[in-house]
Amino acid sequence: MKILHMIAFILLVIGGLNWGLVGLGGFAGSNWNVVNLLLGSWPQVEWIVYILVGLSALMLMFTHKRDCKMCSA
Repeated sequence: MKILHMIAFILLVIGGLNWGLVGLGGFAGSNWNVVNLLLGSWPQVEWIVYILVGLSALMLMFTHKRDCKMCSA
C-alpha cells in the first residue's frame, strides 16, 4: 500500500504544480499547462493523466490521516 500512496502523492504534486502554473500563466497571458504542452498531441493520454491525478487526490483525501506519520503522531 505504501507504493500506491507514493504514486498518488507524486501525481498529486504534479497536478498541484500544473494548476499553479496554469494560474500564473493566465495572469501572464500565456498557456503554462505543462501536461498539455507535453501530451497535447495525444489528448486521450492527457485526459488519463488528469483522471489519475483526480483519483490520487481522492485516495489521499481518504487515506492521508491513516498513512501520514505527521498526522498520526
